[in-house]
Amino acid sequence: MTTTYWLEHAWLGTHVEPNVAVDVTVTDGVGRVTAVRTDVTAPPPGATVLRGLTLPGLANAHSHAFHRALRATVQVGSGTFWTWREVMYAVADRLTPDTYHALARAVYAEMALTGITAVGEFHYVHHAPGGTRYADPNAMGEALIAAAADAGIRVTLLDTAYVSAGFGKEPDRHQLRFSDGTTQGWAERASLLTDRPHARIGAAVHSVRAVPADQLATVAEWAAERGAPLHVHLSEQTAENDACQAAHGCTPTRLLADHGVLGARTTGVHNTHLTDDDIKLIGGSATGTCMCPTTERDLADGIGPAVQLQQAGSPLSLGSDSHAVIDLFEEARAMELNERLRSRTRGHWTANALLRAASADGHAALGWPDAGAIEPGALADLVTVRLDSVRTAGALPRLGAETAVFSAGGADVSDVVAGGRVVVRDGEHLSVGDVPSALTEAIAALR
Repeated sequence: MTTTYWLEHAWLGTHVEPNVAVDVTVTDGVGRVTAVRTDVTAPPPGATVLRGLTLPGLANAHSHAFHRALRATVQVGSGTFWTWREVMYAVADRLTPDTYHALARAVYAEMALTGITAVGEFHYVHHAPGGTRYADPNAMGEALIAAAADAGIRVTLLDTAYVSAGFGKEPDRHQLRFSDGTTQGWAERASLLTDRPHARIGAAVHSVRAVPADQLATVAEWAAERGAPLHVHLSEQTAENDACQAAHGCTPTRLLADHGVLGARTTGVHNTHLTDDDIKLIGGSATGTCMCPTTERDLADGIGPAVQLQQAGSPLSLGSDSHAVIDLFEEARAMELNERLRSRTRGHWTANALLRAASADGHAALGWPDAGAIEPGALADLVTVRLDSVRTAGALPRLGAETAVFSAGGADVSDVVAGGRVVVRDGEHLSVGDVPSALTEAIAALR
């Protein structure tokens, strides 16, 4: 089955083109772009018309779905990442496979409404409270995979190894839910998960404090054998760097490099507090960097050296992480604007480069290299941004990339096609429907 979409304006990776016709063919439930025609001055007969600026689907490369339940509740008073973590643990303690499915379904629908067509779920709440395994040891991961299908987006389940509370420390009572005892136990459980058309299974090292150094290679080898993406929280906190130096006499980046974790299929999340040598190790190994600016500022983590990392050879992607905000346009502009504040100069990335980080490079980091572009052969992801909202009205269409990154927000997305399936039409999620109510009910169940 082939459907034609007529795009009033389309971002084609380097520029905005008016009057573009895109043919999408669905085979075995998966839609791909089969033709892109420019200078089509009127919609072809029977074409679906998308007015505004159409982009390829956005990729949220770092998500913890259950953190969405913390929005606003952690903004009372003062504190640090570590005080926020205690509130987060309290929510994690109340999750069940059913409540997690309901919450993730609503969260992923919220993502779809903002133009996200694929998410990297950094998943570590594996077991019941106290560490008891469910009858299906992957019940929680399967709940997330099902939630993504319900919401109409793709997911890379980054099944996460988390077996210690810190260097030489056993998991605390909260972290027993996260632990498989050893990374070998983690590998045995994670191996039961399978890819499917909308879902891919990747791996993650939670952090160097959560996986003992002599067990890091197990996770890296598991991912390498499968050609799977491998992600890791890296140097988000100076306290972690100090503890790693005390335990191993090196930085977390050096520890990961020495145990085979870095490489072209690996993405470091945050990469905030790095030395010059760390940056060389990351860039020289083509390890990616996922920046999460809204979370990094929300938790007062700091501003990572994204410019230096990219210059060293590290591809950049973006994530919403704790979901203080779910808006990849905001993440993209925040990366540039944070750097402006630090350097007091402008123009570190073009709008085109920021959109690529939010689309093609994010998809590649999640193991979907055939997504993130409007071109023949690509997965048919189309995201249309209104050019007549109070934020975008009056913008020049040829400056659509600049408008999308620096003026628009997720609320300006009108239509979303993910893998050839219409997920959002005129601002309404077609399968979940009333997403605010779904979020309200799912979050209330955890309080």
